[in-house]
Amino acid sequence: MNNNLRSDRTSAPVIERAGERTSVDVGLRAYMLKVYNYMAGGLALTGIVSFLTASSPALLHTIYGTPLQWLVMLAPLGFVFFLSFRIDKIQASTAQMLFWIYASIMGLSLAFIFILYSGESIARVFFITAGTFGAMSLYGYTTQRDLTGFGSFLFMGLIGIIIASVVNIFLHSSALQFAISLIGVLVFTGLTAYDTQKIKNMYMDGLGYESTTKMAIMGALNLYLDFINLFLMLLRLFGDRR
Repeated sequence: MNNNLRSDRTSAPVIERAGERTSVDVGLRAYMLKVYNYMAGGLALTGIVSFLTASSPALLHTIYGTPLQWLVMLAPLGFVFFLSFRIDKIQASTAQMLFWIYASIMGLSLAFIFILYSGESIARVFFITAGTFGAMSLYGYTTQRDLTGFGSFLFMGLIGIIIASVVNIFLHSSALQFAISLIGVLVFTGLTAYDTQKIKNMYMDGLGYESTTKMAIMGALNLYLDFINLFLMLLRLFGDRR
């Protein structure tokens, strides 16, 4: 009888820990699904707005033929900074609304790709981007390797890309543009894995925001930016110009 009691005492914590682990796994899957759903919804909205804008010459002229183009180009950056620094202070519904507005304005700012590149090459590069993104995000989700140090290196590469892009506005160098695009593909491919792991760890560690919805929106925003920038870099490399 004593042996049975001893066996019960040792097995109970194991069962309890297994139950907790199963609960976390289910919650994590639901949370990551919410992140990917927001990201996919944002990409779909951006694509629709971009295509509709490119299909309207009058709207294109209104945006790109007037100083309004600067507002359209700079507004997404403002939304990113606002969400990043004020997410703790706003309601989850407000964060959702700002995310959808941001995705719509990004659609306005990306309408030019339908003018510069053929529709076939845009579709081809989109599927290449989706495949690359999916593989790297899966790696970031499943790997046991800590990518924190890797992320710091990638962030330095991102700063370098931004500086080189600003310099190339004045140089108009095709060779530098090619180098920026090539390095950009490597940087944003790596950032996809890094951001996915960071989003997962925030949930596992119980860190982040008071609302999982707000945390999911910020995660979706990071992955959305990785996808969009990877797509643009690949489009510059492999897109067929009209």
